[in-house]
Amino acid sequence: MSIDITSDITFRKLSIFMTFMEKGNIARTAEALSLSGVSVHRALHTLEENVRCPLFTHKGRNLIALPSAWTLLEYCQEVMQVMERGLEEARKIAGIGQGRLRVGTLYSLTMETVPRLIMGMKLRRPDLELDLTMGSNEMLLHLLEEGTLDAILISISESDIDRNALEVLPLFQDDIFLAAPASAKLNSSGPADLRDYKDQKFVSLAEGFATYAGFQEAFHIAGFEPEIVTRVNDIFSMLSLVQAGVGYTLMPGRMKKVYESSVQLQKLAEPYQMQQLIAIVFARNREQDPSLRALAAEGRMYARSLEQNVTP
Repeated sequence: MSIDITSDITFRKLSIFMTFMEKGNIARTAEALSLSGVSVHRALHTLEENVRCPLFTHKGRNLIALPSAWTLLEYCQEVMQVMERGLEEARKIAGIGQGRLRVGTLYSLTMETVPRLIMGMKLRRPDLELDLTMGSNEMLLHLLEEGTLDAILISISESDIDRNALEVLPLFQDDIFLAAPASAKLNSSGPADLRDYKDQKFVSLAEGFATYAGFQEAFHIAGFEPEIVTRVNDIFSMLSLVQAGVGYTLMPGRMKKVYESSVQLQKLAEPYQMQQLIAIVFARNREQDPSLRALAAEGRMYARSLEQNVTP
């Protein structure tokens, strides 16, 4: 009769068995593994049943290993060594535990958020190498789901996040503004009503980017389809076109520090106001990965620092 190794003989039983063979008795084995003597005895007894041959004999209250147990021990040691190598190789292929963390980010987060997180990570784990990939919300989420990236920084406001599979760590909320060329004449009497700019030309990010979804929604509320001169694949190119006078756009507030002297910014009127929730996202089954735990800890510190800097 064949033995169903997958259900009958577990690594836990083999580990207890190997420790018993090293320690020589149940009490010392239980102490070494932080188990009860009953648990150790049960594991050894069921292993003997599963192997389907005698492994031990009783001498008084002591359990004595038979030659068959010593033979099994040799193979157990081989199995454990092979499995350790297998786990190490699997982690290497997945990019885990190799001193390397593959992080994806929105272009707009490379101005402040990503450098702050990287600096904090280097203090926590000086030997950790970070590979940075920039792209759209949609692309980064896809790369995370297929395992090409270990963690991503995206706007979860416009994303379909599977909270059962993915861990989400919010960092901050960001407002969206109207951005216009320096030469443009804005209605400065109050917040920007997009209907006042129906005849203007606009530049936009391509579909799949975080700001694109909000752009579409805002003009849907305004009741008209804007004339989009061009769509680009990164926010820096988009704002360079605004600087050059090509058109207007909508941009997240996190870009203000760089462009407020060369691009006019105006808060959107109440019907069009929107926020992006920026977060770190990674696979829930990777939450014990030391590198991801360090990233999450740094993210929490960053979020707290932003909250403390908000004026009451």
